Amino acid sequence: MLVLCNLKLRLFNINLLIIQTMKHLNLFVIMLFFCAVNFAQFPQRTSPEQQAVFTRFQNLYDSLSPWQKSMFLTEIKHIMDPEVTIIQPGETNSDPPSDAIILFDGTDINKEWEESEFGFGRPPVVKPAVTWVIKDGAMESGQRSGSVKTKRSFEDFQLHIEWKTPSVVTGEGQDRGNSGIIIQGIYEIQILDSYNNRTYRNGQAGAVYMQYAPLVNVSRKPEEWQTFDIFYTAPRFKDSTTYFTPPRITVVHNGVLIQNNVSIQGPTVSPGIPQYIIREHGPGPISLQQHGNPIAFRNIWIREL
Repeated sequence: MLVLCNLKLRLFNINLLIIQTMKHLNLFVIMLFFCAVNFAQFPQRTSPEQQAVFTRFQNLYDSLSPWQKSMFLTEIKHIMDPEVTIIQPGETNSDPPSDAIILFDGTDINKEWEESEFGFGRPPVVKPAVTWVIKDGAMESGQRSGSVKTKRSFEDFQLHIEWKTPSVVTGEGQDRGNSGIIIQGIYEIQILDSYNNRTYRNGQAGAVYMQYAPLVNVSRKPEEWQTFDIFYTAPRFKDSTTYFTPPRITVVHNGVLIQNNVSIQGPTVSPGIPQYIIREHGPGPISLQQHGNPIAFRNIWIREL
């Protein structure tokens, strides 16, 4: 008992400045202080002098800020296991890392993609082979081609895709270099020649179509390659027509953040109100829209998150 009291008295004499910067105290001092506080809470046969010491300790502890108290009451751990997964990055930031799924590397379109043929009054029919053509390592839609979609389905992901609009500029507004990336078959990120091409703000390149305009317009000239890096979190549902957590998306266009973790309101619709057509769904494909313009795509890869 005498030894413990002496230790408590020594602890009390530590400069208040050291107590306020308690992150620098070693574990031994922290344990002694905690012991002193706990000991003061139980009835003991102590002298008035000892009781005064305990009271001063308690008052000193009560005067600490919540942050300072948390240094005593929170157990901070160095977590070692499980070890963070190691992957190999690409040679550049545009190259796929070792855990990426390569959706298009400039060779075989049919390996990961399929094309649908639409007809009036009937559901789309998958064609035997994709009719898009490969030019200089890029795939490009033809005038009679349909949209293409991945054979795989995805939920949460990181997507890298490079695209360019035609060098010959025709049309204006939405009739110029128009395409889109359709996520899970229903949420569209707009592709458009938005270089010196005025259109409605929530329909230009990088828009969550008809919902969110991009933060800035960083479009390059026609025939110059552009990049989208898309980070997508799929929705979770409370019931068949209500999001528990809505889909969220971040888009980086040509290295510049243009959509900052925005909450998608519902499926892409024009015209209409997205919230009115929400339907529960699971993983879905990624589609590249054929909108009558010969948009080229290359270096497409995805990481499932």
